[in-house]
Amino acid sequence: MSVLVAIGVLALLIFVHELGHFLAARLQGIYANRFCIGFGPALLRYQGSQTEYALRLIPLGGYVGFPDDDPDSDIEPTDPNLLKNRPILDRAIVISAGVIANLLFAYLILVTQFGLIGVPNGYDLQPGVIVPQVFDASPAAKAGLQAGDIILSAGGRVFDAAETEVQSLVETIKSSPNQAVALQVKRGDSQLALSITPEVGEDNSGHIGVQLAPNGKALYRRPNGFLESFSLAANEFQELVKRIFQGFGLLLTRFNETASQVSGPVKIVQWGSSIAASDSGNLFFFAAFISINLAVINILPLPALDGGQLAFLLVEGLRGKPLPQQFQNGVMQTGLFLLLGLGMFLIVKDTIQLPVFQQLFQQ
Repeated sequence: MSVLVAIGVLALLIFVHELGHFLAARLQGIYANRFCIGFGPALLRYQGSQTEYALRLIPLGGYVGFPDDDPDSDIEPTDPNLLKNRPILDRAIVISAGVIANLLFAYLILVTQFGLIGVPNGYDLQPGVIVPQVFDASPAAKAGLQAGDIILSAGGRVFDAAETEVQSLVETIKSSPNQAVALQVKRGDSQLALSITPEVGEDNSGHIGVQLAPNGKALYRRPNGFLESFSLAANEFQELVKRIFQGFGLLLTRFNETASQVSGPVKIVQWGSSIAASDSGNLFFFAAFISINLAVINILPLPALDGGQLAFLLVEGLRGKPLPQQFQNGVMQTGLFLLLGLGMFLIVKDTIQLPVFQQLFQQ
């Protein structure tokens, strides 16, 4: 059930993105003849007066179709309501509307989280430090540590029920580069003894490639007035945007170290399902984080993404006429091919790294 919830969240964010494109077109009177969520065989299809709406089997993508280059369209090529015949500003609004929709939706999700779930107010703590996420190919992953594990002790130090124990574990790891650290780990109803060797980072301290959090149930309080939810959501939104750009910066400047942490939809669903199973209230944060990620990725000036199309519009505005359509189509098709190839690679990579497949490989 938690996996279905995570898939549903991802599908909702894709729907919001495509709805932004669709509404930006229709509100300007621009023709849009297809609105599709997912790919593969169609589960539902409805033909409206101007648009065909479709829901397909695998809800991990979507698109809004325009009749500009549709050979079956009976609309005159010179019709001013075709997207390609509109001024640059009109087209830019349609292309960028998906990104804007994802950003606005992320902010509204955070407002809803603070309004319905409440404002974080500490933890009802239990002994140990929990591991929300383990990065692929990290020392932690190689040692057998899994997301959801609770580290009860490290290097002989037992962790009590306190938020400060997270920093204590971090210090133990940092002070032990290239030295085996014995862990006592709780996984479900079982306890395991693991040995992990932190690798040396650029700061010459130890790193194992995990996220850590206090072991306990988060406590919440009601917002102090109606406006606090909007203020806290704005601060959280700003922090998420900053962290996402920092992540992209690390990917560019330290590609060899961070490339293995790039994840596709399978890993995103796995992460979301673990959140749904442990604390459904954090699904709001998960949805906001992924929504901002979708916006940032789509605005990158790469072929087949919204940013790539905006780059073509910028060139058109500077030179006074568009680049040859054949050239644009070639760049977009090449970009789409590479993007689909990367997507398939990430899906396969993340799938074979799921615990169930790792257990099969070890047999």
